[in-house]
Amino acid sequence: MKAIVYTKFGPPEVLRLQEVEKPTPKANEVLIKIVATTVVKEDPDMRASPGFNGFLKPRHPVLGQELAGEIESIGKDVTRFKPGDQVFGFDMFGAYAEYKCMPENGALAIKPTNLNYAEAASVPNGALTALPFLRDKGKIQSGQTVLIYGASGSVGAASVQLARYYGAEVTGVCSTANLDWIKSLGADYVIDYTQRDFTENGKAYDIIFDTVGKRSFSECKGSLTDEGIYLATVPTPVMMLQALWPAKRGSKKVKFEAAGLRRASEKVKDLVFLTELIEAGKLKPVIDRIYPMEQLVEAHRYVEQGHKKGNVVITVSSS
Repeated sequence: MKAIVYTKFGPPEVLRLQEVEKPTPKANEVLIKIVATTVVKEDPDMRASPGFNGFLKPRHPVLGQELAGEIESIGKDVTRFKPGDQVFGFDMFGAYAEYKCMPENGALAIKPTNLNYAEAASVPNGALTALPFLRDKGKIQSGQTVLIYGASGSVGAASVQLARYYGAEVTGVCSTANLDWIKSLGADYVIDYTQRDFTENGKAYDIIFDTVGKRSFSECKGSLTDEGIYLATVPTPVMMLQALWPAKRGSKKVKFEAAGLRRASEKVKDLVFLTELIEAGKLKPVIDRIYPMEQLVEAHRYVEQGHKKGNVVITVSSS
């Protein structure tokens, strides 16, 4: 089968299209024919330098986290899926390939019936991050004021829609080019960060969610209500300390969530919930660009620029 492989850290050009051995599912695994995957923000980070995916060389030579495709075969002990099932899901590695095995109890679910594979692949990463942040850490409630910083990214676009679903008054912060689009996703107000700093507008928010790691708790604290919560996807050591002491005083709080490290069973429940929202028209996927697998290097270059609008999808094979 074809896969995009890298054996050393470096620029996008270290990614190479190669023939590798097609995997065989174990007793508790399913074999997925991948139709579409994505390039998420973390993929270029793991490709470029040592860290989460190893230090001397990549521990996992095939990147790719989100996927959508069809179950081709199943292991003898699998009961949750059957061949022919159309699925979508999330794993930390391995989706830049024509086939991938996943345990049947992994973060995998039947894809929404009203989405094609490219659309379905673009859902998990952003929404599976936004949902636990807003629902579980932020305890979002109807009528609250919520500000989403970095509203045009994959997590931000999902956050705007989910905050709207929960009945909050939503303010999206993004660049000039994306203002109208963020309003179309459900934001009540939009702020162009190139023209205005939201911390100087005199407004207070019940939740400030920094989806891109650009604003600190100290900068945002004055824009929180007395019981307001600051959420961050990229916590610093200082934020981790701040997450402990304000909670004891019952005042403004800073919280973060290692969303990608949650148990697969929790992610499955969320995928099913997100499917219900999507099929009800309450949440829609957002795709910026679609590249064929052969142009994955170009896709990495684009995502590294930090200006993608929603999700960048990679078509792996025909459905």
